[in-house]
Amino acid sequence: MPKYVIEREIPGAGKLSPQELKGISQKSCSVLSKMGPQIQWLQSYVTGDKIYCVYIAPNEKMVREHAQQGGFPANRVSEVASIIDPTTAE
Repeated sequence: MPKYVIEREIPGAGKLSPQELKGISQKSCSVLSKMGPQIQWLQSYVTGDKIYCVYIAPNEKMVREHAQQGGFPANRVSEVASIIDPTTAE
């Protein structure tokens, strides 16, 4: 199944409190449970003004539908072509 990186522009994201991040996570999980098992949230990285999320889904349309239902921005959705790490250099 394809993997996607979603770039969400959220001003001040890096300053969100643990409680605010928990609320965002709960909303995301609630929407995911309604959408079914085909779409999965793996993890997210919170930076200064953006959150980068990694999802597995059958297509980009489903990723964007999750964002719309959850009220989250999805400024850029990119399908992962390859994954590399330090072991790739060996």
